Amino acid sequence: MASSSTPAAVREMQKDLEVQANALSKIQKDISKNHQVRKQYTIQVGENELVLKELELLDDGANVYKLIGPVLVKQDLAEAKANVKKRIEYISAELKRMDRALKDLEDKQNSKKESIFKLQQRMQAVQAKA
Repeated sequence: MASSSTPAAVREMQKDLEVQANALSKIQKDISKNHQVRKQYTIQVGENELVLKELELLDDGANVYKLIGPVLVKQDLAEAKANVKKRIEYISAELKRMDRALKDLEDKQNSKKESIFKLQQRMQAVQAKA
């Protein structure tokens, strides 16, 4: 009787293993996507910090223009600086959020890997008994 239930138990474990492997794959894709978005945000922060440095070099009476669609619109220097600073703050906050999400995903990935490893060990033990 034990020999007939063993293949069924192994099949059940294989199904579980497949489900967990698919979940791990999804987590890894999410981590990859997180890295891509994070890279994009990092580039944007660098660009905005460069713009802010350039704005800091200007005299108070300098003309600053903002591109809105196909039109250049005159903008107050203080307003331009404030907008760029706000943008840097926003993107930095998004980066911090992405970092927390990445840590959470990596924790889930490690947990899933450990779970898969334990399941593989159980399968090997069951197969060795058969």
